[in-house]
Amino acid sequence: MSSLFAMDIQKLKGVGQKRGQLFEKLGAPTVGDLLRLYPRDYQDWTERLPIAQAPLGEVCVVRAEVLRVPSQVRLPGGKLLFRTTATDGETDMQLTFFNNRYIPKLLEEGRTYLFRGKMQRVKGSSAMTSPEFVPEEREQEIVPIYPATAGLGSRVVAGAVRNALALVPEAPGDPLPPALREEYQLCHLGYALENIHFPRSQTDLEIARRRLVFEEFLVLQLGLLQIKSGRREKNLHPVTGEYPEEFAELLPFRLTGAQQRAIAQGVQDMAGLSPMNRLVQGDVGSGKTAVAAALCWTVIQGGWQAALMAPTEILAAQHHQSLSALLGPAGVRCALLTGSLGAAKRRELLESLAAGEIHLVIGTHALISEKVAFHGLGLVITDEQHRFGVNQRVALAQKGASPHLLVMSATPIPRTLALMAYGDLDVSVLDELPPGRQTIETYLIDSAKRDRAFRYVQKHLDQGRQGYLICPLIEEGESGMMSVDAYAETVRGAFPHTAVGVLHGKMKPAQKEQVMEKFAAGDFGLLVATTVVEVGVDVPNAAIMLIENAERYGLSQLHQLRGRIGRGQYPSTCILISDNSSPETLERLRLFKSTTDGFAIADADLKLRGPGDFFGQRQHGLPQLKIASMTMDLDLLRQAQRCARRLFHSGGLEGEEYRKLRGEIQRLFAKTGGQRVAL
Repeated sequence: MSSLFAMDIQKLKGVGQKRGQLFEKLGAPTVGDLLRLYPRDYQDWTERLPIAQAPLGEVCVVRAEVLRVPSQVRLPGGKLLFRTTATDGETDMQLTFFNNRYIPKLLEEGRTYLFRGKMQRVKGSSAMTSPEFVPEEREQEIVPIYPATAGLGSRVVAGAVRNALALVPEAPGDPLPPALREEYQLCHLGYALENIHFPRSQTDLEIARRRLVFEEFLVLQLGLLQIKSGRREKNLHPVTGEYPEEFAELLPFRLTGAQQRAIAQGVQDMAGLSPMNRLVQGDVGSGKTAVAAALCWTVIQGGWQAALMAPTEILAAQHHQSLSALLGPAGVRCALLTGSLGAAKRRELLESLAAGEIHLVIGTHALISEKVAFHGLGLVITDEQHRFGVNQRVALAQKGASPHLLVMSATPIPRTLALMAYGDLDVSVLDELPPGRQTIETYLIDSAKRDRAFRYVQKHLDQGRQGYLICPLIEEGESGMMSVDAYAETVRGAFPHTAVGVLHGKMKPAQKEQVMEKFAAGDFGLLVATTVVEVGVDVPNAAIMLIENAERYGLSQLHQLRGRIGRGQYPSTCILISDNSSPETLERLRLFKSTTDGFAIADADLKLRGPGDFFGQRQHGLPQLKIASMTMDLDLLRQAQRCARRLFHSGGLEGEEYRKLRGEIQRLFAKTGGQRVAL
């Protein structure tokens, strides 16, 4: 079975070299990958309705006999239209097709077909426009719809999957041994593969999916536990386990209870038998940087170096400025390493770093470049973790000998989900805001009140404050909404005496940095931007934000945007503009308006978004899951996690019956870019 799974896709019947390259684009270079290329949706042809009972405007399946050969009508511009009538014996239905000259040959007079499409009413009669259809005698039950690419449609993929399934033995080797399948009431792998691709019923599909989701979660959790245990070998950089009171005395402010707790947890980790491997997640402004500074100070007092990696140059520069001011008076030498550093200064910095003369280096991805070497790296910190993948933090950690690891994230994640998603990390939560943090008033209005909102923005500008105006589109689309550049022109017209900056994701990194630097320096009074400002630099003078088409954002994304204001001494205001009248949308926006608690918002977002990917586009850096959903399958995720912990801590994975499961763990984590899980 393993050799079949590794078989080159080009060797599969009906594929060949040219089509094989297209399958590779879909992420299926082998037969095993093809079998794990699960349908993205299904068409259910099993529930068939009489024409008279088919609900209007909904996709449905009807059985009907074609009464006459479709007739052709040539429309202005040369387009062809074909019409015919079909009946189920009780009710007639008009059928219309556009630009398909084969329709007269495909629909035979007197023959019965299954038609699938949206039922309409045209001049008082039932009608379908361009429905899918198959002859009644052809077996058509639940049809898989696969991801497609140019030159490779869903039907071609389905054909290749059928050919692959034909090669699978009747009882293929199963990564889950019989005792485990019985305990969790899971079907065999062969049944699961057959019915996830070509289910005979919805029940068969659910049974197959449940088994495959459980397996995927189990493999993920076992791999994360293994990564975690791999860092448990020996602590090469132990610190004293006492809370760093001397550090607290350096601070011009009092730490919150949550900060003190996170620092104590980190120090306790670093004093233990194995390296720290901890996630600190906290709301915007909860004081994660102070926690990082405390742990840096503790490690440096032990004689080692620390490194902090931020996603942008401007954020790295901001960290460098604040940490230098905080730790410099205590004799800690800090340095800033980014891609824009000149060659001579870079060479000098690298020499000092390698000699151990620099205690703390803050930088961007430049920190993981080949020439960067440390004298004794004891602590690695990654800020805004969702902007980095597992491999990037591992690459920085490999600059030292098993350094302690701290990961910081300002993206609120419900605690239970964080513990599962970041299964290789211990989790600290900063659930208190430091005193002095400004409250943010939030208002929801429609576009008719935009001019009034602009006048409110002008009042803030007159007081010397700055603001953000958020626009969802970079370019004009078919939605009728303005692009960011067009919106910026509207804003310039509304605020003729204010300098307006523009920021969006298609700008080059250097351009984005320059715009943000100018805004931070006060050169722009207003910044028109897309969600690229969701994670950005502190601008304490920014006290107002207006978000256009607010319904287009998830709650957590809105929360991240709102977190750009209220960072200084000024009361701040966020204005949401939306003309959407959907009750669900309005409920979501009103909920956001009613609270600034990021974790409450994250919990609501998780519930409201349902099967959507709560984490966005793989922002957590985990291996790509093929079928499981961190939100839709929470119960199965919990079961799989409990199972993984039991197997792992009892040493149960060592047996021969788990050999294939160990292989699946290696396979999943190999796709993160080469990070190997030792089993």
